[in-house]
Amino acid sequence: MIPGAVFKSALKYEDATRIKVAPFKLMRTPVTNADFLSFVKAHPNWQRGKAPVVFAEKRYLAHWQGATALGPKARPDQPVVNVSWFAADAYCKAQGARLPDWREWELVAAADETRTDARKDPVWRERILRWYSRPSNTALMRVGLQSPNAYGVSDMHGLIWEWTGDYASLLVDADNRKQGDADKAKFCGAAALSMNDRENYAVLMRIAMLSSLSASDVTVNLGFRCAQ
Repeated sequence: MIPGAVFKSALKYEDATRIKVAPFKLMRTPVTNADFLSFVKAHPNWQRGKAPVVFAEKRYLAHWQGATALGPKARPDQPVVNVSWFAADAYCKAQGARLPDWREWELVAAADETRTDARKDPVWRERILRWYSRPSNTALMRVGLQSPNAYGVSDMHGLIWEWTGDYASLLVDADNRKQGDADKAKFCGAAALSMNDRENYAVLMRIAMLSSLSASDVTVNLGFRCAQ
């Protein structure tokens, strides 16, 4: 259970500089391969090779050995990755839950082991940035190895990126992709224009990365956790 809070987001909202986050529940760790395997066995339409391409691109669960077999590249206790937003959303709904929205995720991600908001601490920021500098093909650890933060939640940083329910609305400013320019990477800089805290590079990276995706996309280090 995450208590409600009045919180200053790193994003710049038109209606307020401080936002109110209502109490909610959040999974202590990301969804694992074992969790997602149980889901696709119970919902065959979300198995690799059966999920429509419009909901999950061809790399969906590509690291699994088979449609219902994990194999050596996907240990049961590792976070599931190569999952689309549609698949993550379907999983959470099957649990009677949902994907957290960005405000909820950001609130919990601001905490370290002892403080609910450690964002002004340069040592904490540096620790997070070290993870962002790691190659994306680094082998994933199992979930729960990191010490829980002040909310009792683990792995908010340092393991995987995570989908949010409202990921597609994070870029407040118009981006380059709709201007007829073939270079779709240029829009990432627009995320900075929507930031209250432009020194928070880790959050800026998250926003830019999530905003670059469509809901059917997957990546080797993007997973999710559920909220209620």
